[in-house]
Amino acid sequence: MAKVAFTAGRVNGFKCPADKKQAFLWDLTAPGLGLRTTPAGRPAYVFQGVYQGKDVRLTIGGPEAWSIPDAQAKARELQRLIDEGKDPRDLKREAVAAVQAKRAAEMARAEADRQAGLTVGEVWAIYLEDRRPFWGERHYADHVKMAKAGGEVAKRGVKAAADGEKPRTVSGPVYGLLTLPLRDLTPAAIEAWATEQAKTRQTYARLCWRCLKVFLNWCAERPEYSGLLATSNPAKSKRAREVLGRPAVKTDALQREQLPAWFDAVRKVENRVIAAYLQTLLLIGARPGEVLGLRWEDVNTQWKGLTIRDKVEGERVIPLTPFVAHLLAGLPRRNEWVFSSTRALSLDPESIRRRQAKHARKGSMAPVGDLVRDSASGHLTDPSSAHRCACTTAGLGGLTLHGLRRSFKSLTEWLEIPAGVVAQIMGHKPSATAEKHYTVRPLDLLRLHHERIEVWILEQAGVVFDAQAAAPARPHLVAIG
Repeated sequence: MAKVAFTAGRVNGFKCPADKKQAFLWDLTAPGLGLRTTPAGRPAYVFQGVYQGKDVRLTIGGPEAWSIPDAQAKARELQRLIDEGKDPRDLKREAVAAVQAKRAAEMARAEADRQAGLTVGEVWAIYLEDRRPFWGERHYADHVKMAKAGGEVAKRGVKAAADGEKPRTVSGPVYGLLTLPLRDLTPAAIEAWATEQAKTRQTYARLCWRCLKVFLNWCAERPEYSGLLATSNPAKSKRAREVLGRPAVKTDALQREQLPAWFDAVRKVENRVIAAYLQTLLLIGARPGEVLGLRWEDVNTQWKGLTIRDKVEGERVIPLTPFVAHLLAGLPRRNEWVFSSTRALSLDPESIRRRQAKHARKGSMAPVGDLVRDSASGHLTDPSSAHRCACTTAGLGGLTLHGLRRSFKSLTEWLEIPAGVVAQIMGHKPSATAEKHYTVRPLDLLRLHHERIEVWILEQAGVVFDAQAAAPARPHLVAIG
């Protein structure tokens, strides 16, 4: 092989003939140092030597990165390794592996630093997206609400401040924890949070605390977050439980003698959709959200059944009793929802005052404000304001929408209806092995008891209803001849 002393001019001017795949120029000064180039014109310094009787060639690097003296020094270093009986390829592989290991260690360290800096808010958002397919719409919305920032113009409430400023929303209880690094969410931090929240909204804070425990259980099950937790579950704190207190047993329910006053007040609610909703809620004993979510496709008038979206079993079918069928038949079919609503009302104070004055002049029972506004979603969202107004008129303060579900269960005690029947209508889990695995009640059997419950409640309320007269005429055969 012809050798020349490498100079900048010779290196830069070296080209590969077009009829060859590659060409080499060898250095006279440093043994084994060469310059390899291709027709594409990408030259590189190479080292070529003999190790254990076999040619060894290694790429050093391009002239743009290696000067001639540096390339010569590298070639001499590689030749020395061969003279010492070492394979320079092994050392190169080790050097590459060391560089890769260093890079991997740096990436791991950067990831660890990122993980260590994760805030509760970042992990909370990941948690909500991970669990959303397994939650109902309302449950997901509750989690979003409890971590929501405040400061927005309140849509509820009808009075502005003295200076004309509209009221602002308050941030959710979990919001104050979102900026904390997850590793700083210690039992002490949660106890301090619980103490502060219990001063103004103990019941809501208790709900959020329970959700926090579930969230931290989820974190503990994932390797990427479990190492950041101070304990297996920082929210499981005796002090936090004591501060937030235990929920009181709710007892709001209609008594038999209160039924006339309640029905009279509710049936005077001007919005007939709300009036029908409240009566239906009492007469079928379902959860308030389950009734709000009824679609017309869930109402089977042929087989007299209602398909309810159930949070326990997914869905359940209960009887469509005569009076409830009568109520639903009188509702407008404006969209897919049974308890529909088509437009959103303005909630500014002046508009609300005008509506108040209008209803006062008419002497109607219709409440005003955001809770009777037509929902942009197409159905009623929270008719509790209308119910409170009706209950106030009836002298039944403190009765909630869920209290109507409690009322249904309590009133059935007068008729000695089998507990399993009532539980199946209401969507409660079976409480015994025999009930769960051995009792199968068809819809007709449920209807036998459910219609009896409805008739008795209407009798006690003084509501006159002729089921036979209200039922549509059935087709029948007529003899001809």
